[in-house]
Amino acid sequence: MEEFKKQWLPRALAGGLAGVALLLAFEYVWDAMPWFGHDWRLGNPFQVWADWFRYAGFLPFPLANVCLCFLMGMEAGAATLPFADSGRELVARSLIHYAATAATVSVWVVLNFGWHGTLPTFLIPLTLLYVLIWLGRWVGWFAEAAAIRAKLGLAPGPSLFHWRESLPYVGFAFLLCLVLPLVLRLLDDPTPLLSVLYAWLLLPVGGFISGLSLGRRHGFCPIYPAACVLFILLFIPLARLCSNMADGALIPIALIAALAGNAAGAARQRRSQN
Repeated sequence: MEEFKKQWLPRALAGGLAGVALLLAFEYVWDAMPWFGHDWRLGNPFQVWADWFRYAGFLPFPLANVCLCFLMGMEAGAATLPFADSGRELVARSLIHYAATAATVSVWVVLNFGWHGTLPTFLIPLTLLYVLIWLGRWVGWFAEAAAIRAKLGLAPGPSLFHWRESLPYVGFAFLLCLVLPLVLRLLDDPTPLLSVLYAWLLLPVGGFISGLSLGRRHGFCPIYPAACVLFILLFIPLARLCSNMADGALIPIALIAALAGNAAGAARQRRSQN
C-alpha cells in the first residue's frame, strides 16, 4: 500500500489529468477547425467546453468521455513504472494491463462511434503500440546485457560506425517507420486522422527516444537514422497503393528525430564518461 501511494498513485493521477487535458484540447481544436468554408475561429476555450457539455460537439456524452479519458490516462500513467522484476510476472501483468486498456478503449469507441466496424480501427493501432513498446524494452535489455558482457571482457570491441550495436535498433526502426505507418494508412479511411497522428506524434517521439537510447549506450551511430529514412522511403511507394497522400514530409521528420535523439544520447554518454 505504501508503494502504491508513493509511486503508482501519483503517476496514475497525473496520467488521468493528462488524458482529460488532451480530450479538452482536442474538442477545442475540433471546434476551431474551418468547417464548411469558415476560417479558423479560436474562441474562448471555457465557452467552447461549456457549449460542448451543454450541446455535445464532435464527441457526444461529454461526462462519460471525460471519465473514460481520465481512466485511459491513468492506465497510461501506471504503465510508466515497471510492472515486475521476474519474467513470468512481467508478462502476466503486461497482458492484464493490455486487456484493461483495450477494454477501456473499446467502451470509448462504441460509445462515440458505435459497433459498425470501428473497433479494429482503434484496437489494431493500440496493439501495435504495445508491440512497439515491448520491442523497445527488449532492445534496451539486449543493450544492457551487451554492456555487462563488455565490462566482463566477453564481448568484441566496437564495430565500424557501431553497425553491430545498431542492429537491434534497426529492427525497431523497421516496425516504427514501415510496418506501423502502413497499417495505420490501411485503417485510415476515409479521414487521415491516424496518419496525421503518426506523422506529428508517433514518428518524431519514437524516433527521438529510440535514438536517444542508442546514443546513451553506444555513442553516435549514423546507421540508425539512415535506417529510419530507408524504411520511410520504402513506406512511401507502398502507401501510394492505397492512398494519394503526400508523405514526403515524413523523410525529414524521421531523419531529424532519430539524428537529434542519437546525438543527444551520445553527448550524454560523453559527459558521463568524463
